[in-house]
Formats: sequence, C-alpha cells, structure tokens
Amino acid sequence: MRVIRGEQRTQEGVSRHPDNRVDTVDDRDAELSALFRQHAPRVHAYARRHVEPSQCDDVVSETFLVAWRRPDQVPDEPLPWLLVVARNVIANQRRTARRADQVWFAAVREGWTSTAPSADEAVHERESVLRALGECTRAEREALLLTAWDGLPPAEAAAVADCSVRAFTVRLHRARTRLRAAYAADAAPSTVPPAGEPARTPHLSRAALAQEIS
Repeated sequence: MRVIRGEQRTQEGVSRHPDNRVDTVDDRDAELSALFRQHAPRVHAYARRHVEPSQCDDVVSETFLVAWRRPDQVPDEPLPWLLVVARNVIANQRRTARRADQVWFAAVREGWTSTAPSADEAVHERESVLRALGECTRAEREALLLTAWDGLPPAEAAAVADCSVRAFTVRLHRARTRLRAAYAADAAPSTVPPAGEPARTPHLSRAALAQEIS
C-alpha cells in the first residue's frame, strides 16, 4: 500500500496522478489513517523495545508525522520503512536527551553552594549528590529540584512539569527514596547555606536536598 501516489501538484491541497485521478487532502488523511491503524501497533512494539513506556507514543506520533510529510517516500510495503523512521526518531531523541542532561548537570554544578571546610570536601559533596541525582529519571530529578531548589509546592510544581499532582508526587517520592539511599551510603556530613546568601540567585545545597527528603 502506498500513502499517496500523486506526483504533479495542480492546486493547493490537490495532486494529480499519472492516470489523471485527483487526490485531495481528505484522501491523503484517509490513507494515512488506514496506514496508522494497520501499522501503529507494530511501530509501538518496536519503540517499546528501545525506549521507556512513557516515550513510546511520542515515537509513534513522530514516525507517522514523517509519513505524512513525505508521502512519496512511503513504499508499497511500508512497515520496514516505518521501523527505520522510528529508529531514527529514537536516535534523535537520545541525542537530544544527552544534550539536555549535559545542560542540566552543568546548571546544577554552577548553582551548587557549600560550606564544607575545604574545597576538596565541597567538590566531593557536590559530586556525590550529582551521582545520586543521576540515578533518578529526568522526570524525578526535575520534580525534586522544582521543590528543593525552586521552592514550589507540589501543585504548582506539577503545573510546571505539565503533569497531574498525583503523577508529580509519585515522581517526587521516587526521587526522595533514591536520595535517601544515596545519603545512607555516603558518610559525608550535611551542610547548611551560609548566612546572608543573596536571595536573588537560587542555589542548591546538600542541606536543601537533605531537608527535602527528611
């Protein structure tokens, strides 16, 4: 099955086949819908083998968006082509996620503050917490920092995270659990932010996280 075989555009939203049959946008929508109904479960199953469940729907949507934008590239046997597109979508997501992680951890390092008695201990403290945060999912890390760093209550933080309050509290609980485990394995003492720290610049400290998970 091919989504659209039209080659010559005649007017906005209409293309003409070599046999002079005209395809409208409605025809294309119908063919794409049929393509989606037939192959979306297989694309979803492929995505599930490579990404978290929460990301599968996005992979499927992006894959069929490519099919919509490039109808002339969809072959008569579309499934292998769709899976290649899904593979590329996943690869792009991973590259984007890695860049996002790099930015995220750089921001936390920059915003870290410590009253450890020496620079070496301050670095150890910061890196131990970053390792603990690295054990969390991206959503869990964001939930923790929206409360511990930005000071938002769960309802407001959930709105920022674009999720329900229930989903947010689950993320926050999981992040706190991971950090408790990390603190239990790390004997370094907690510190408190120095008095008189400017309120205009948010900082993250071990004490803020320790209070958050207590």
